[in-house]
Amino acid sequence: MSAARRLWALVAAIGCLVAGPAAAQSSAAAKDLVRAELVSEAKALVPGATASLGIRLKMKPGWHVYWRNPGDSGLPPEMAWRLPEGVSAGAFQWPVPERIPVQHLMNYGYEGETVLLVPLSVPGTLAPGSAATLGGTLSYLVCEEICIPGSTELSLTLPVAAAAEPDPDKAPLFAAARQSLPIEAPVPVRFAREGERIVLTYAATDLKPEAVSAAAFFPYAETALDNAAPQDRRVDASGLHLALKPGEGGADLATVPGVLTYTEDGTRRAFTIGEAAPAGPAALGGGAAAAEEVLTLWSAIGLALIGGLVLNLMPCVFPVLSIKVLSLVKQAGQSPTRIRVHGLAYTAGVLGSFLALAGTLIALKAGGATIGWGFQLQSPLVVAALAYGILAMGLSLSGVVHVGGGISGLGDGLTRRGGYQGSFFTGVLATLVATPCTAPFMGAAVGFALTQGPLVGLSVFASLGLGLALPFLALTLYPGAVRLLPRPGAWMDTLKGALAFPLYATVAWLIWVLAQQVGPNGLLAALVGLVMVGLAAWTWERARFAGRVGGLLGRAVAAAALAATVGLAVLSDRDRATGARGAVAEGVEPFTQARLDSLREGGRTVFVDMTAAWCITCQVNERTVLDRAGVQAAFKAGNVAYLKGDWTNQNPEITRLLERHGRSGVPLYLVYRDRGEARVLPQILTEGIVLDAIAAGPKT
Repeated sequence: MSAARRLWALVAAIGCLVAGPAAAQSSAAAKDLVRAELVSEAKALVPGATASLGIRLKMKPGWHVYWRNPGDSGLPPEMAWRLPEGVSAGAFQWPVPERIPVQHLMNYGYEGETVLLVPLSVPGTLAPGSAATLGGTLSYLVCEEICIPGSTELSLTLPVAAAAEPDPDKAPLFAAARQSLPIEAPVPVRFAREGERIVLTYAATDLKPEAVSAAAFFPYAETALDNAAPQDRRVDASGLHLALKPGEGGADLATVPGVLTYTEDGTRRAFTIGEAAPAGPAALGGGAAAAEEVLTLWSAIGLALIGGLVLNLMPCVFPVLSIKVLSLVKQAGQSPTRIRVHGLAYTAGVLGSFLALAGTLIALKAGGATIGWGFQLQSPLVVAALAYGILAMGLSLSGVVHVGGGISGLGDGLTRRGGYQGSFFTGVLATLVATPCTAPFMGAAVGFALTQGPLVGLSVFASLGLGLALPFLALTLYPGAVRLLPRPGAWMDTLKGALAFPLYATVAWLIWVLAQQVGPNGLLAALVGLVMVGLAAWTWERARFAGRVGGLLGRAVAAAALAATVGLAVLSDRDRATGARGAVAEGVEPFTQARLDSLREGGRTVFVDMTAAWCITCQVNERTVLDRAGVQAAFKAGNVAYLKGDWTNQNPEITRLLERHGRSGVPLYLVYRDRGEARVLPQILTEGIVLDAIAAGPKT
């Protein structure tokens, strides 16, 4: 069993490699870079009144924290409140930010010192003469050229009094904080298309060109504009004009809500544009915070294990697993020890891949990246590579090519010379194709893992991987079960050929996903790449039966075709699709946080659908439930706004909404009613669940 011990040592080494950098990112140095304090404008709370609190942040020189829209990277501060019963905290009131360039990126945030004002509703039931302790956990990301995540516990105890008593020591601080807030624009603002640009016109006819400087526009929606693009300023008799470049998520926007700032004769002015400033993801009372309170480490590990087991039944994983089980049929006559090592090799491949992906995800998120589970499928290069690899497997099953044991690890026992490497790499492939799927029980566990420390997070992901590997591992650990499988025979060739077609279907699905991510030229490059994979397989197989010269020529052509495949995949990745994917049907609006906030403020019922082209669960829910005539009629009859967020490509706004509800991947379905908090629906929908949710509103 020395081979098995070496495989488990490999898994342990991978775990150490990915845990180390992630743990380093959680350094306590963040507390030295940001000094946070919870302050109150008044000396006491008054029953039935609204108090003003402030979260005061002091950053070391050169370091910054982020605005509600952090720009091209970063995370805004968030507060998970712990308040007395009946007391509730409103959303942050965001001061006007600065544009902070970091290499080729443009971020929005604060340097030096800032104060985030928070309105606090005090119930009339509080008794004068008592005391109330206010506090919570403030989470933030502080960056220079590197980013360090931090969190700190804030607390403030105030007496309850019958009348307000301002604190004179805090009056200048709160006055300055209010002065830094944007106000409603006093003159009309228009947006107009001029070629590839959106031109914002602030119709202040009394502005003088020589008096105006440093104009900038900060959009609320993270994907509305190309943040790093220059904002060309022009002042004439009709007002101030800023030429803005649309971002990938805002190509079709007619207006862009946000904050306009400019300096006139040395005085900075700031105005809200488009609509009132949305609440933003600040004061957490539920969502992620609630998910953390409900789950413990052991319950998250248990949910992850069950979720991993269910993943084996998902259509993206089942073809790969069925191939692996077929390989066991061939090995039915082998020694029990050899069969067990195959199972351990497969498990090592699954666990090693899960730990590597999870460690990468944890480290990137700690560095400020707005990504989630399945992030690698947001890369066209990865999607194309998966399509090419799975096509090669299918061609092998169809008998077009027989590859040697090392590379045939992807198909292992289906080739003539399989080995333990085959079982290991089958586990790797199973992990890669499993990540687009979010199984029941899995979403909450993964969301919990990404809110905890690296070691806790990796433990949960390891449990998820073990669940995925467990059925095959259990089959190999009990050789008697293998002997119950049908004996090898001619029927295997027929079954092997039949199993190629689910793989071809997977390739078709991956190319469909790719079509949502790249432009026409990129899609053409990817399709030609499939042809090159077929050419490489065909010429390689012909070379096996050719003479010496013919064999060398055939292998050279196959190698050239594979090299061309790599180049075509890179070309496909470079032709990224621009603008939001045109997946909104009649009655469906593309999701933006600003639009959601506006609908909620108006008291309208909102159904939010977070989806992605590569999420099979999402596609099944849409076609079997959300697109049904009965659901659509109920939406129309109830005046329900349907917002659809497409996470096929990276979208920081969607990532942040997922995180606020304790999730790191899609699908996510939310229902908002009567300005209340969201009701989170199950990941597997039925028509009854949706109809009940839009009728009943949020759970209490």
